[in-house]
Amino acid sequence: MNFDLTPEQDQLRDAVRALGRRYGHPYFVAKAKSGEHTTELWHEAGRLGYLGVNIPTEYGGGGGGITELALVCEELAAAGCPLLLLVVSPAIAATVINKHGTEEQRKKYLPGLADGSQKIVFAITEPDAGSNFHRLGTVARRDGDDWLLTGRKVYISGVDEADHVLVVARTEDASSGKLKPALFIVPTDAPGLEKSKLDMEILSPENQFQLFLDDVRLPADALVGESLDAGLPALFAGLNPERITVAAMGAGTGRYAVEKASEYTATRKVWGGRSIGSHQGVSHPLAHAAVQVELARLMIYKAASLYDAGRDLEAGVSGNMAKYAAGEAAALAVDTAVQALGGAGMTTEYGVATLLGAVRAGRIAPVSREMILNFVAQHVLGQDKSY
Repeated sequence: MNFDLTPEQDQLRDAVRALGRRYGHPYFVAKAKSGEHTTELWHEAGRLGYLGVNIPTEYGGGGGGITELALVCEELAAAGCPLLLLVVSPAIAATVINKHGTEEQRKKYLPGLADGSQKIVFAITEPDAGSNFHRLGTVARRDGDDWLLTGRKVYISGVDEADHVLVVARTEDASSGKLKPALFIVPTDAPGLEKSKLDMEILSPENQFQLFLDDVRLPADALVGESLDAGLPALFAGLNPERITVAAMGAGTGRYAVEKASEYTATRKVWGGRSIGSHQGVSHPLAHAAVQVELARLMIYKAASLYDAGRDLEAGVSGNMAKYAAGEAAALAVDTAVQALGGAGMTTEYGVATLLGAVRAGRIAPVSREMILNFVAQHVLGQDKSY
C-alpha cells in the first residue's frame, strides 16, 4: 500500500499550487463581488494543461485520470480559488463524452475542454425531482431525424460562461414504451432555451441558473453516444468523478481555512506575551479540523485511485464517503477558522467568512449528506432501501 504521489503527480500538485497562490483568494473574492468570472485563471490553467489532465492525449489532454484532476481541484481551492466549473466541465462533461460519446463528439468537444477554450456545463436537477432522477420531467421526443427537448432544470452552474450544456432528459423506448434517460449536448444559445439567474447567498464567481426548454430542436448527433442505450451508463459515468472532485475542492478549502487561522493564531497576542494559539481552547478545535480534513483527503484519493483503476462499484462507495467526509470537514474548518479569528474572521480582509456559504452548500450539493447516508446504509450495511 503506497500513499505517495508519483513524481509526475507531485510536479503537477506543486505547479498548480504555485498558479493558485499567484492569483489567491483576494482575486477570487474580487471577481465574485464584481459579478465577474475567474476568466484569467481559467485560461491560464487551460494553457498550462491543468484543465485537461484527465483527457486522453489524442484529444489534447494530459492522459491522466481523476486522481490528477482531483489534485488540480484541491490545490486551487487550497490557494483560495475553489473553481466549481472544474467539477462540471472537465470532470463530468469531459468524462461522459470521452467514455460514451461518439468519436465525432470526442474530436469536436474534448480539445476545447482540455485547453479551456470552451466549457460544457451539466443539467440534471429539476424543481420537482430533487435527488430522484427517476422522476425527471424533461422529455426528449423524436421529430423526424431531430430531437425536441421540453422541460425545466434548476441550480445549473455556469450557463452564462458555457458554449454548451449537457442536458439529462427522458426518452421513450420504442420497443417497450418505457422512459429511459438520455444525454444531449445543447448549445446555450439554442432557440427555445431560456435561462434565469438565481439569487444565491453564496459568494462565488460562478452563477446558478434555472433553465426552461421549450421544444428545443436538436440534430440527431446532439444525442451522446451511438444510441439511446448509451444514456444510463453515460449518466452514471459522470457521477463518481463529480463526487471525487467536489470532495477534493472541499478538502482544499478546508486546508486553506486551517492554514489562514493557524497563521493568525500563532502570531496574535492579547494575553501577555503568549499567542492565542498556545491556548488549547483555540488550538484544539483547529487541530480537530485539520485531522478531519486529512481523513477526508485519504478517502478522496482512495476513491480516485479506485476509479482510475476501473473499479467503479468500489469507487462509488468511496466516492460517496469522500464527498460526505470532505463536505463535513470543509464546513467544520471554515467555521472553526472564523471562530478562532473572532471579529477578524467575519471581515473580507482575512478571507475565511467569504467561504461560509460555499462550504455550507457543499453539504447539500451535488448530493446531500442524507442521501449519502442512505447509500452507505443500503450498500455497505445491507439495510433495506429507505426511499
